[in-house]
Parts: sequence; structure tokens; C-alpha cells
Amino acid sequence: MKRLIGTAIAVMLLTGVAQASALPIAATMPYPKIEMVTSHGRMVFELDRPRAPITVENFIRYVLDGHYNGTIFHRSVPEFVIQGGGYLPDFSERETRGNIVNESGNGLSNARGTLAMARHSDPHTATAQWYINLVDNERLDPSPRRWGYTVFGRMIEGEAVMDRIGAIDTGPAGPFEAEVPVEQVTIQHIRLIEEIEE
Repeated sequence: MKRLIGTAIAVMLLTGVAQASALPIAATMPYPKIEMVTSHGRMVFELDRPRAPITVENFIRYVLDGHYNGTIFHRSVPEFVIQGGGYLPDFSERETRGNIVNESGNGLSNARGTLAMARHSDPHTATAQWYINLVDNERLDPSPRRWGYTVFGRMIEGEAVMDRIGAIDTGPAGPFEAEVPVEQVTIQHIRLIEEIEE
């Protein structure tokens, strides 16, 4: 199993190197910054490519494809997380690429304000959806007995916006029985900050 995972990581890293020339310079930096503009305000995150190379590469490609633009925060759990990146306002689901390898053992903790990948119960099922930790969520970190959830960035601006979104009342909507913000929060765009400044 470890050999298979190691092979998958090697293939993805080699693919990333081969495709790096097609990315903007900002996207290949060790700690690229992204701007997330929502209907409730702006947040800025610094991504950590040295600690989560596959996850950051995957996220940036979705950003460059415009995948997140126009999607919503479809899940909000007080004192836990706000989640987005997968659904449009009518709750139709955006198509995604394949699953990526879990990099939760990278030493980054699910601390307040960090950006991490959502997934199913299988550890290697993350695609495009992500969440923002509203509080320190160490229970989402890996342990010797289980895989964790991969942290790949940290918030450097916009804590008040995060808390504002996390404070919205929730209820059922679309395919979900609960935890959907009753006041829809739209992600207007996510962009590399260096792209904006150029």
C-alpha cells in the first residue's frame, strides 16, 4: 500500500513539473497568495507548496480554470468549519478532476483560519472542495491510527469575514438536510494575488 501511494505521489509530482511551464509565475512560487472575494467580504490566504505540493498544485489549477467563481459556501457548522468549492447557487455540482493523494501528514494543523481539503471517509478522495477552520480543530489532524484532513494554506486577511459567514443561521437546502447557510454566500472569484497586481 505504501509503495502504491509513493508511486502515485511521484507520478503527480513529475506531472506537475512537466506542466509548470504552462502556469503563471505566481502559481509556481513556494507560497502563492490567493484572494477569495465573497458576497460577504474578502479573504486572503497564503498557500504552502513546500508542505503540500500536490494539494496546492491541484487547488491552483482549479483557481486558474475559474472553477470556484460563482460557487457558494454550501456548509457552515458553528465552532467548526465553513465549506465551499463544489456547488453553484442552484445546488448543481461542478465537475471535478480525479482524486488527489492525502498529504495530511505534512505537519500543518487544522488551526483557526487555515484552509484544508474536504473529502469523503476514504482518505484519498479530495478533489476540489475545501473548508476553512473557524476554530482550532486538532481532531481533523492525522494520528498514528488514522489519516487526517490536508491543510494547505493559512488566512492572512479576512478573519472578520470568515466569522461573519460562520455566524449565519443554517438549515436544509438543495440536497442537504442541514448546515446550509439560509443567507446564500457566493464566492465571486478566487484569484492569484500576483495576477491581480500585474
